Amino acid sequence: MMMNGAPIEDGFPAERLFNQGYSYTYDDVIFLPHFIDFPTDAVHLNTKLTKNIHLSIPCVSSPMDTVTESSMALSMAALGGLGIVHYNNLASEQAALIRSAKSRRIPFISDPIFKTPSDSIDSFDDFASSPCVFVTQSGNSKSKLLGVVAKSDWESLSDKDAPVSDYMSASPVTAPSSYSLEQVASFLASKKLGFVPLVSERDGEVLDLVTTADVERICGFPKLGGLPSIGKDGDFMVGAAMGTREQDKERLEHLVKAGANVVVLDSSQGNSIYQIEMIKYVKRTYPDLDVVGGNVVTAYQAQNLIQAGADALRVGMGSGSICTTQEVCAVGRGQATAVYKVSSIAEQCGVPVIADGGIANSGHIVKALVLGASTVMMGSFLAGSNEAPGIYEYQGGRRIKKYRGMGSLEAMTKGSDVRYLGDSAKLKVAQGVVGAVADKGSVLKFIPYTMQAVKQGFQDLGASSLQSAHDLLKSRILRLEVWLRFVQEQLKLKAGCMIWYTMRRNPSEISKLSFRAANHVCNLDPVQCDI
Repeated sequence: MMMNGAPIEDGFPAERLFNQGYSYTYDDVIFLPHFIDFPTDAVHLNTKLTKNIHLSIPCVSSPMDTVTESSMALSMAALGGLGIVHYNNLASEQAALIRSAKSRRIPFISDPIFKTPSDSIDSFDDFASSPCVFVTQSGNSKSKLLGVVAKSDWESLSDKDAPVSDYMSASPVTAPSSYSLEQVASFLASKKLGFVPLVSERDGEVLDLVTTADVERICGFPKLGGLPSIGKDGDFMVGAAMGTREQDKERLEHLVKAGANVVVLDSSQGNSIYQIEMIKYVKRTYPDLDVVGGNVVTAYQAQNLIQAGADALRVGMGSGSICTTQEVCAVGRGQATAVYKVSSIAEQCGVPVIADGGIANSGHIVKALVLGASTVMMGSFLAGSNEAPGIYEYQGGRRIKKYRGMGSLEAMTKGSDVRYLGDSAKLKVAQGVVGAVADKGSVLKFIPYTMQAVKQGFQDLGASSLQSAHDLLKSRILRLEVWLRFVQEQLKLKAGCMIWYTMRRNPSEISKLSFRAANHVCNLDPVQCDI
């Protein structure tokens, strides 16, 4: 742009900012606004996960054992994103989680309660939160459904010690598990039912129990407007993580038979002979199966995996909120720099980039996508949701869920040490920690709001799509600056911690005035800085 014959220079083009020898995280940089000539609703976030897989929203759940199992994978696909089921389990268990998600059509996984005909119901606790108990021949979902006991009917019984066969109702009205949410809602209304079991058309297994309250709750969530992620098989798309060991070839067979739509080779440092050979094996054995390589943070790493045949790259090393790889191993890269550098080389080969880690808010998603990523992979951002594995606990009056890094010693004892090429090491060195995340409710509710915020960010940048944002960045129209506010806050925190540290070790060396200044400027809690 020209003003009085001279070009207006404001901010820095990405090419210049990211080639100065600094490693930036998302919080270190900020975009300058551009020109708006379209409404927020005109922003489209549809994208590619891999060369061949398209998504309505650029969101992927991380293959962590406190983030993605069946419920998360199902809900992410229903929203138009994708879930990657973790592999910190047996291959058969991982395959069962994939089948569970793919066997459903609504973003809902319940936990139906079963009894045999000879069992009795001793108390309200036997119903848990369910309105009924199902009676099957073997007392589980795998056998024929014989009847049902409604909680209201059990309450009116005079002899509550009697076996359920004495008072159960005949086999209830069921609906096929292939029904969409709208079809289930219509079915309940037309039959005037309070609940209905959803039954597999393949083997008659009871998969879910859906109540009118469930339907009303889900229908009340905001709608994204995009299409759910449906594969060629007509089922929800589900991804799966796996390792690069020889025995993982057997796991791969389980995953393919379960219907996995994409596999993610899960390594903390993906530029290895093990991963390159596994990429080649997957593409040779299952040519139609897309494979994601990673993790990488440099153009050199990316180039090696692209040449091996990777259909997408996962970018990030030590950038997660509970990952300590950069501190422990002194290896990695700031995530903003990593995404920009890897995307620059991957784009030339038509390979999409998944920005993995460091996502704490919608602004981080905007930055990752504009810097070149096609999708973002999230762990902590999703970990406190209803759909994440685990149960809620109360900590300091707050409702929380446990969240752990796959490099934590706790996760490593379950098998995740292979991700760090340390499964044969006698000494395990942690590259992650265990923490807790506050209850965030359902992803079906907060992801639509998050995507709306991302759309507003794109509008401020004058980008109506991911491709438009990438083009504006490459053409040097979009400009960035280093965000010193965040840097200053970090310096304050470190300075305050050092004052606290000095005082706790040798109080005579610090004046009361300095102590008060540290407390006032940094607003620190001594526990926060217990070095």
